[in-house]
Amino acid sequence: MTKIVNHWIGGKTAEGASGTYGPVTDPATGEVTTKVAFAGVEEVDAAVAAAKDAFAAWGQSSLAQRTSILFKFRALLDGHRDEIAALITAEHGKVHSDALGEVARGLEIVDLACGITVQLKGELSTQVATGVDVAAIRQPLGVVAGITPFNFPAMVPMWMFPLAIACGNTFVLKPSEKDPSAALKLAELLAEAGLPDGVFNVVHGDKVAVDRLLEHPDVKAVSFVGSTPIARYIHTTASAHGKRVQALGGAKNHMLVLPDADLDAAADAAVSAAYGSAGERCMAVSAVVAVGSIGDELVQKIRERAEKIKIGPGSDPTSEMGPLITKVHRDKVASYVTGAAEEGAEVVLDGTGYTVEGHEGGHWIGISLLDKVPTSAKAYQDEIFGPVLSVLRVDTYEDGVALINASPYGNGTAIFTRDGGAARRFQLEIEAGMVGVNVPIPVPVGYHSFGGWKDSLFGDHHIYGNDGTHFYTRGKVVTTRWPDPSDAPAGVDLGFPRNH
Repeated sequence: MTKIVNHWIGGKTAEGASGTYGPVTDPATGEVTTKVAFAGVEEVDAAVAAAKDAFAAWGQSSLAQRTSILFKFRALLDGHRDEIAALITAEHGKVHSDALGEVARGLEIVDLACGITVQLKGELSTQVATGVDVAAIRQPLGVVAGITPFNFPAMVPMWMFPLAIACGNTFVLKPSEKDPSAALKLAELLAEAGLPDGVFNVVHGDKVAVDRLLEHPDVKAVSFVGSTPIARYIHTTASAHGKRVQALGGAKNHMLVLPDADLDAAADAAVSAAYGSAGERCMAVSAVVAVGSIGDELVQKIRERAEKIKIGPGSDPTSEMGPLITKVHRDKVASYVTGAAEEGAEVVLDGTGYTVEGHEGGHWIGISLLDKVPTSAKAYQDEIFGPVLSVLRVDTYEDGVALINASPYGNGTAIFTRDGGAARRFQLEIEAGMVGVNVPIPVPVGYHSFGGWKDSLFGDHHIYGNDGTHFYTRGKVVTTRWPDPSDAPAGVDLGFPRNH
């Protein structure tokens, strides 16, 4: 019997009422294993109404109550990490170790939320004028929404809702319809931790559900992670409806390798950063920029390592890379490789014909490596979101920086060098929101914020860290003057001596 994934509204499972369902496949076999209910406008409205009702009490709850529940949630999350990872593997396809790493990264933000008391401390200035004090406080917004992608079905939601609810908001999550089960498991664990009904809700669906969240008058803020075209749409639409928006878009992350770099370390980093999670991550390195004469040697070292990667079902503990999420996406990724030679690139490794014996129906693609890629090629210009690495050649450091800065994306970038001065220049001159020095995927730890520049981010706030706390709260400044008790009206005795 096919599994059915329903919504989570008001603290319990809510069966789909729209009559519309979407298929969820096992990427390793291509078989439909699950049906997910798609929400109509009425179901989204019900989730928002449940969140609004819950906010009346949750927004006034004590920090001690909120963090106590989050500590319990963290313990449950830690105890169920293997189960959650298995759900991710079954619907996304990534290998179990990658799925476990995803849960671990989500736990970092739960840790941050457990300590939210420090982040929410206000400011006080006394005696700004005679008898006058000024205090700055932060308060929750109300109902907030998160719209999350398929590539990290547990981690990205946990980049959002732990901080949002810790700050006193209530939350409506619209996860990817391609791998929805992890989100529902998180909802169940929150309920088990004691989170009041309606504080966290999950609605599945497509554009109908998304558009309703963007326009709903009771939704005060929207967080999004996904492709750049959709991020731009989310930002434009939600902003037009008066909402606060943080919309993280796509990327083309470059790794600049200088002639003095440790080429073995650079090759190791390039392979793990380009092909980990089958390249389906916004921080994947998809373009290596080789400076000077090192290109041939670097490409050979990358090739030697890439050819050894074992591709297979994510449930196989020996697999190092799994399939892609859908057949449509697999075919799109393959098209960049098959068309690369015509656009002037040299195809060093072509993984488009790869398959796995016994799993021929899976969404398989092998490792692809393209060399001497021109900047005009689609394989360079587009975010491929698959295991395809492009190598570009430049003569100088300055040429490399100019090439990277010319990209419309500015998510993450890295430099590999032994020269501290060059690394320092790179940090200051490169136009990207996250920079790694001999670190290929510079994803910040939970207490620093994650986000890019240019077409990789729409909105004023990065996600999690201090920016996350500020995004999910709004500031208020209170100016106070109290009369001195010695000036109390005649006949009122407060026990203070009279000054006059």
